[in-house]
Amino acid sequence: MKLRLVLLSCAFSILLACGDKAVDEVQTMAPAEPAASMEMPAAPAALPKTASATGARVFFIMPQDGATVTNPVSIEFGIDGMDVVKAGTEQANSGHHHLLIDTGLPNLGLPIPADGQHVHFGDGSTATEITLQPGEHTLQMLLGDHLHIPHDPPLVSEVITITVK
Repeated sequence: MKLRLVLLSCAFSILLACGDKAVDEVQTMAPAEPAASMEMPAAPAALPKTASATGARVFFIMPQDGATVTNPVSIEFGIDGMDVVKAGTEQANSGHHHLLIDTGLPNLGLPIPADGQHVHFGDGSTATEITLQPGEHTLQMLLGDHLHIPHDPPLVSEVITITVK
């Protein structure tokens, strides 16, 4: 069962990483209507979620909301009520950080995308330095489980806004 979930998670991650073009190409290769004897399985709307600890929370230690900063931007993640572990480590009340830059929350029922706006810290990091273009940016944290899927309920920080000089 775990192998099946891992494979399903990988397939979704690949589709998400490929973007709309890959989906369009796949759709154009599929027959217009499935044969009567062929049943197409429905894609799951969500994958099984790992429970988060009651009262757990994630937050920014730094920078503070409204801060004016320079590159590289130092970021420190805070967490209460759960442990930070490396991606792939299946342990109760644990997960790893994801930094969302200038974007809203992704689909909370699927693995968190990995791109320039969804930065993964699967190595268990609780701090980083990033370079951002000058101007105003929003940052938010989202904790993911061993398969990069948000917990139930999801652990998300408040959105903070910073200005990079």
